[in-house]
Amino acid sequence: MPNSVATRLRDLGLALPPAHMPVATYIGWQRLGREVWISGVGPTWGQSIRHAGKLGAGGLSVAEGAAAARLTALNLLAQLAQAVDGDLDRVERCLKLFVLVNSLPDFQEAQVVANGATDLLVEIFGAAGRPARSTISAPSLPFDIAVEADAVFLLKD
Repeated sequence: MPNSVATRLRDLGLALPPAHMPVATYIGWQRLGREVWISGVGPTWGQSIRHAGKLGAGGLSVAEGAAAARLTALNLLAQLAQAVDGDLDRVERCLKLFVLVNSLPDFQEAQVVANGATDLLVEIFGAAGRPARSTISAPSLPFDIAVEADAVFLLKD
């Protein structure tokens, strides 16, 4: 299928990372009817953290934060792929994206960092990848990851 999610990922030079295994008492995703709710994930490759630290003065740059958010979105898709038995073409749209940015209190560009995740979803799913979104700065995140996100996706009938 020429316009499939797998083709778009390949054309972008991207591969899904191995789905991150939960590190506490929760599951990676939950399916309810046509909705898939994905637990918070970060910028990891498998269990290995790729982007750690805070955004802001002397810390990570906005570009580094956006790269962390982009990888985080790939991790959301890795969890989603498990929920749909590997067939991401079953996705109708991303309904909601919540992004936390590990930053210093005066950091004012969390929304720009979060665009790294949203932009990737749009590259993959087109307009259907553009979710309702919330973004906040957080004083810390688990394991000092730079970004964490969770999402809700709607599947086709």
